[in-house]
Amino acid sequence: MTGIALLTVPTADPGDTRPFEVLTDSGFRTGDLVSVIGKTEGNGCVNDFSRTLATAVWEPRIPESAVTVFSGGTEGVLSPHVNMFVRDERRHAGFDRGLVAAARRSRVLDPGEIGRAEQVDTVTDTVGKLLAELGVTPAEVHLVLVKCPLLTSDKITALHAAGRTPVATDTYASMGCSRAASSLGIAVALGECDRETALRALVGEADVWSARASASAGAELDDCHVLVVAESPTAANPLRALHGQMADAIDLASVQRLLAQVTAAGGTVRQIFAKAEADPSGSVRGLRHTMLTDSDINATRHARGAVGGLLSALKGDGAVYVSGGAEHQGPPGGGSVTVIYELPTPEGTDAP
Repeated sequence: MTGIALLTVPTADPGDTRPFEVLTDSGFRTGDLVSVIGKTEGNGCVNDFSRTLATAVWEPRIPESAVTVFSGGTEGVLSPHVNMFVRDERRHAGFDRGLVAAARRSRVLDPGEIGRAEQVDTVTDTVGKLLAELGVTPAEVHLVLVKCPLLTSDKITALHAAGRTPVATDTYASMGCSRAASSLGIAVALGECDRETALRALVGEADVWSARASASAGAELDDCHVLVVAESPTAANPLRALHGQMADAIDLASVQRLLAQVTAAGGTVRQIFAKAEADPSGSVRGLRHTMLTDSDINATRHARGAVGGLLSALKGDGAVYVSGGAEHQGPPGGGSVTVIYELPTPEGTDAP
């Protein structure tokens, strides 16, 4: 199994094609792309067509085996960018392991399956196939990213016309239902809970979450795009990863503990992938917040701005991947966090 490289490139707009030039200048080809994970500057809600534009630009130009995941919303200091996971066949001298990644599209989901057991099972199956493809165990996985569909008004109307009941009658609410089902599918695939518990959690009857799940929903697709990132002895590269969770939107200490491990290893942070949400209890550490009661700005936008500012300060720039809506992705009110970092080339070896 070959490893990967990670290229993070700022973008001028959702249709910016300059990252392709950076890819080539870095010695890679478009055919080497495993996945493109981007932040675009829309509202991150149902009608965020910045995701659709970015998808329309990238999808025709990437390999059929690759997937895109575009997360809308760059509130505050968050900066639009793409993260290109690229297949790197080199075995870097001085390293006996490294990061590997694989991506896959699930089957197309029927609108009536969105947010329900069928979506949980579909994501579980897709993640399981990727683990087998990579030859890794769940314990070696640090991040599973999923982009999943939502219910548009037309899909909801069509379900009602067919005498079927959608998981939600509000398009925005359907985003949360879809993210929840995807995240629970990840948890099952990674052995963090069994299917029965996941289905109970889907209807609020069990408390399950994963520190390695990152799911976002959009109207630009009908299937699930899935990326698995793991550490494996089958690769030899300087990339490594750590994962954890923030207990709430201002949980600086948890992220600092992860970054301290990077520093202790002599590494350099390459990217932070995090989920963020407004605490459903209505308060953070005993103090009332207004994210859920603001009629002007959606709660996910507040959460991205808050967590994005905290993580950008720690990383040193605003090109961090923060996605809003963290159903079953870290504890309620908090979120999952994955740090990808790079180790220096050991002394006495030559870089490839």
